[in-house]
Amino acid sequence: MRNDLQITTPHTDMSACRNLLYHGSRSFHIASQFLPLRLRESACGLYAFCRIADDLVDLGSDPRQALDTLHRRLDLIYAAAPENHSVDRVLSQIVTDYGLPRALLDALLEGFEWDATGRHYETLDEVLDYGARVAGTVGVMMAILMGVRDVHTLSRAADLGVAMQLTNICRDVGEDARAGRLYLPRSLLREQGIDCDDFIRNPKPSSALTAVLTHLLSEADLRYQRADEGIRQLPRRCRPGIWAARRLYAEIGRRVAQTGYDPISQRAVVSRARKCQILMGLIRGAPANPAVLSAPCARENQFLIDAVPRGAEWQNPAAPRRFSPSASWMLELFIVMEQRDEMAINGRSSKQD
Repeated sequence: MRNDLQITTPHTDMSACRNLLYHGSRSFHIASQFLPLRLRESACGLYAFCRIADDLVDLGSDPRQALDTLHRRLDLIYAAAPENHSVDRVLSQIVTDYGLPRALLDALLEGFEWDATGRHYETLDEVLDYGARVAGTVGVMMAILMGVRDVHTLSRAADLGVAMQLTNICRDVGEDARAGRLYLPRSLLREQGIDCDDFIRNPKPSSALTAVLTHLLSEADLRYQRADEGIRQLPRRCRPGIWAARRLYAEIGRRVAQTGYDPISQRAVVSRARKCQILMGLIRGAPANPAVLSAPCARENQFLIDAVPRGAEWQNPAAPRRFSPSASWMLELFIVMEQRDEMAINGRSSKQD
């Protein structure tokens, strides 16, 4: 008889997701503290699945098998019969509570597949297509968790995700090259006289690299500015957390510039003091520009917006479940503990007999 029965409750499942967020992304963890509790929990659960999916594909020995496994896990999650994983159980509840479209998570996995197959990105448009899958998806899913179904606001949420990914690409140039990866548009590198294969073998800062990074960070800034109008449309209690994430990430891009556009020998880091300054300034928003809200959806993001049911296709779900400890869940925990103790006692009695 086993006496090590694992205790799993909604609260312990959620704790596992919070740990993944805390250790995986400090910027997102900080920003999440500004979200309402229920949304914070759902955001942690969504991030946790994205994180484990990325790690399974990126760090595993067989990316193709990892992707097949993830698609199978999604099949079970959407059938409300998740595998015995804390993250899967939490995501299954999120899918039920918010009607999260499967197509968005499939697009995310497609982006991970592009990573696994070593896909080359020849043009900026191709880099943006990648950004839409690995980050625009997250922006749209987060908006859905906030109850957003408006086309324009969802488009701006996707803009924010892509902007963050462009920032990531610029920050991680050296780290990616040393891992044999290149996410900068190859055509832009060649226009600046940089041989892509040579750069991967021996990445180094240069005025030519500065020109390419400046171009990508400018593209990111355009999307950050468009995203600002979408953030203003979010429920009031949700805005501080998204402002925090937006500004912390935009600051990473500024740090790349301030350190001489040299992401090769150093990684742009926002100091704790600067993070505090940014977060303390959240109450001061940028001037509003309502016309930007209705700007057409970016080409790379349109398929994400099309995947979200609206109008008659969408029925508001019941109030989302809370994953924090409550009296009933604490009672559930005590019951499970009592059952485990009884199993252990019975097991010892059987051995004595």
